[in-house]
Parts: sequence; C-alpha cells; structure tokens
Amino acid sequence: MSRRNAEGGSAATTAVVFGEVLKHFREAAGLPQESLARQIPCDRSQVARVEAGARVPQDAFAKKCDELLGTGGVLLRLWARIDWYPEVQHPDWFERRAEMDAKAVALREYQEQVIPGLLQTPDYAHALFSQIASGDEVEERVRARLSRQPRFLADDGPLYVAVLDESCLRNAVGSPEVMREQCAHLLGVGQRPNIRIQVAPAGLYGLIRPKVAMSLIKLPDGREWVYSESLGRGHFNGDPAVFTRHSQTYDVLRADILSAGESAALISDVREGCEHDGQSRTRRGDLDQEQLQRQRRRQLRGNRPRFPRRRPRPRQ
Repeated sequence: MSRRNAEGGSAATTAVVFGEVLKHFREAAGLPQESLARQIPCDRSQVARVEAGARVPQDAFAKKCDELLGTGGVLLRLWARIDWYPEVQHPDWFERRAEMDAKAVALREYQEQVIPGLLQTPDYAHALFSQIASGDEVEERVRARLSRQPRFLADDGPLYVAVLDESCLRNAVGSPEVMREQCAHLLGVGQRPNIRIQVAPAGLYGLIRPKVAMSLIKLPDGREWVYSESLGRGHFNGDPAVFTRHSQTYDVLRADILSAGESAALISDVREGCEHDGQSRTRRGDLDQEQLQRQRRRQLRGNRPRFPRRRPRPRQ
C-alpha cells in the first residue's frame, strides 16, 4: 500500500527540513547532541539520525525538544504538518492487512514475544529488523511499519485494544535504552482515549491464551476479520462463526488479566528495570575499562628494560 503527499513532497525532503530546524535550535541553545539526548532521554544516535533526516521522530520527541530548547512549540507544529510517510511499500503478503488498518473502525490484538507493530518505537522496530536485514532495507521496513501508526495515534483514532503477553515486555530487544524508551512509549499511548493496553502476566495460572498472535478487525461496512501470521504469510478468516469464537476467547482473557491501570504499573516496573540494567551495564563497562588500563600498565611495567643494580663494594 502506498500513500503520497498531497503536495507532491517527499519524506526525505521534509525529514531533512525538520532535522535542520532541530539542529538550528539545538546549536542556538549551545547543547551538544549528547546533552540533548541525555535530557530527553534517548540515545545520542537518535538525535543524530533525526537531524540527518534519517529517522522519523515521534510527536513526544518533538514536544520534549520544544520544551528543552525553548522554541515556543515550533518543532511540534512542524512535525504535525509533515507527511512522514508519503510513500511506503509493504511486503506483498501484508498489503491487505495494511489496507484494513487504514480504514478499520476497531482493532483488537493479542501479541506475544514482541511488541505489536502499531505500538513500536522507531528504535525498537529498527532493532528487530536489523536482525533479518541490513542497510537501506532496514530503514524501508521501519518506515513501512511506522506508517500504520498515525491513524491510531490521532486524537480521533479508531478503537485499539492491545493485550500483550508479558513476554513482549521481558524479551530484550536492542538494548536497555531501547526497551526503556519502548516502555515509556507504551505508557504514553496507553493514556489516549481510543487506546487500551493490558498485560497477561506470565505467572497467572488458569488463563486461556490464544495459541498464536492474532488481530480482530472490524471494518466500516460491518465485516469482521480474524488475522494471524506464520512465517512470511498473513492469514485472513471472515467466517462469522470463527470470528465469534476467537472474539469470545479474547474477551474472556481480557476479563481475567490485569486492568489497564494495573498493566501500566507493571510496564513502569519493567521500565525501571531496564534503567537499572543500563546503569549496571555502564558501571560494568567502566570497571572493565579500568581493569584493562591496569592490565596495560602492568604490561608496560613488565616490558621495561631491566638494568642491573649497582651494589656498593665492600670496604677494604
């Protein structure tokens, strides 16, 4: 599925313009990329890629930069006027699903192992696709995935309910910083009036979970579809009896798991754990560096030439 900017602009051009404006305000404030990233917070590489026009930022990123750089809201207004996805190409087997997302009036999902695509941050999606692709292909896949999100993240977006198996939060993707940002994103979008996120805890006995990740899609014409995936294939089933059966399983599961508020508390705990992991990794890195330096100093001392000591002669 492709979408084009009504004015004929390109994503590369508008992304570069946003990046140049951000860079202008950052330099005017006297902040290096690393300092701005630390205050957002995010990785310095994310700021660098946004400024270079190589990464699509979230609206929360633009808003936080406005606050930190004192721009008066310029970046967020510019972000809202840009069509970040004027042209994207989904895999052939996924195009039908993407078309449904573009017009669905309600979407309910169950996901395990990884965060659903509609809720992924750019860095999380980038880390996932980097495992199976490289170079420009990674960027193209990330852009295609993120292109489905704006409709659901809009103020008047359709109903979107996501039930996440706890494995989605526990499976480490990218780095502690990537997971921390991802959890923060879940907490943010979960507060939108049309979005609810619930977690099915791993240790809760008696839950009847769907056997695979699935989506329950309702279209404007009243038709309802069950969607699931296998390796490189999408599966659709429009049989009303099948939809009713899966819908009942889904609704019973939602009733038995954590509420949206309780789920947010669990996500917050996972986020704090990611932050501690990141700090621990930094401390381990510092210790490893210190040990390496000590080892090198010992090696240097050991490689010094040895000169025989001059001993005093005994007195005659």
